[in-house]
Amino acid sequence: MAKVATVEASKGSSRTRFFERYKNNVDEHGFNPTKYAFVEKFVRLLYTKWFGVQIAGLKSVPATGSAVLFGNHSGVLPIDGCLLYDGIINNHPEPRRVRFLVTKFLMDTPLIGKMLRGFGSIPPDYETATELLHKQDLVYFYPEAEKGTGKLFKNRYKLVSFHAGFVRAAIETGSPLIPVVTIGGEEIYPLLANIKPLAKLIKAPYFPVTPFFPWLPFPFGVMPLPIKIMICVWRPYKLKYPPASAGDEGLVEEIVSDIQNDLQAKVKDLLAIRTSPFTRMNMDKVNDYLENTSSFSPEMEKHLK
Repeated sequence: MAKVATVEASKGSSRTRFFERYKNNVDEHGFNPTKYAFVEKFVRLLYTKWFGVQIAGLKSVPATGSAVLFGNHSGVLPIDGCLLYDGIINNHPEPRRVRFLVTKFLMDTPLIGKMLRGFGSIPPDYETATELLHKQDLVYFYPEAEKGTGKLFKNRYKLVSFHAGFVRAAIETGSPLIPVVTIGGEEIYPLLANIKPLAKLIKAPYFPVTPFFPWLPFPFGVMPLPIKIMICVWRPYKLKYPPASAGDEGLVEEIVSDIQNDLQAKVKDLLAIRTSPFTRMNMDKVNDYLENTSSFSPEMEKHLK
C-alpha cells in the first residue's frame, strides 16, 4: 500500500490555480473568490505561523466529483474548516472549492457572515447541501454541529451525538464519504463555561467563557492559543444503498453510530501519538497510522460497495 503523503507548501502555485479556476464563479450562495482572496492571506498566516498546521492524507480529497467530508468539530470560534480549506488551496495538486455547512448564527453575523459566504460556506440546510453534491461539489458536514464547538474544556475530544444528515446526503446523492480528524482545535479556546441566559439573549448557540473572554479587551480576548494543529484525511469510501434508502431512519442511524464510534477511536489514537499541544506531531508516526488504519470500522463493511 502506498504511503499517505504529507503535502508541504508549494510556493503558491496551487493557490494561483485555485483562484484562477474560480475567478468568475460567483454563485447564488455568496461564494466570491475575489473577496475571499484577501481573507485567505490572513488565514494563511494563522495556518503557517500561529498554528503550524500539518495535514496528512490531503491527496485523499478527490480532484473531481462530489464527496461528503465529515469530522470532529471544535474551537469555540470554529476555524478548523478554514485551516483545512487553506491546506487544500495552497497544497493540493488540484485545489477545489469546499462548501462548509456553518451555523445560522455565524452566517447571519455582519461581516463574518459575508466573509464565510465568500469563502464558500452555506447555511446548515440539507436541501442546499444535496443540491451542491448533485452539482459535483465537495460538501463538508460537521455532524456534532454547535454542540461540538460548545463543549466544555473538560469534555474535549469526546464526540457528542452526530446528526444524521451527512449519511443521508451521501446515500441520496451517491457521494463517497471522507473522514477527517482534527487534533488541536479543542484547546485553542479553552471553554470553561457557557452562560446560557446570555446566549439566549443574543440568539447564539452558546456564550463562551474562556481564560481570556470576556475578560480582556478586543482583540486579546478572542486570540486563540498557539496550539499546533494536525488534520488527518482518510480515503473516500461509498455506501452501497440506492437514493431511496436515505429515508430509512433505522439504517441511517445504524451507519451514523458506527461512523461516530470509529471517528472517536481515530481521535483517541491520534491523541496518543501527540506529545504536546504546543509541539508539532511526528509525521512518520502519523503517516504510518494512516497507512495502517482503514477509513471505516469492520462493522461498516456490510454497508459498503
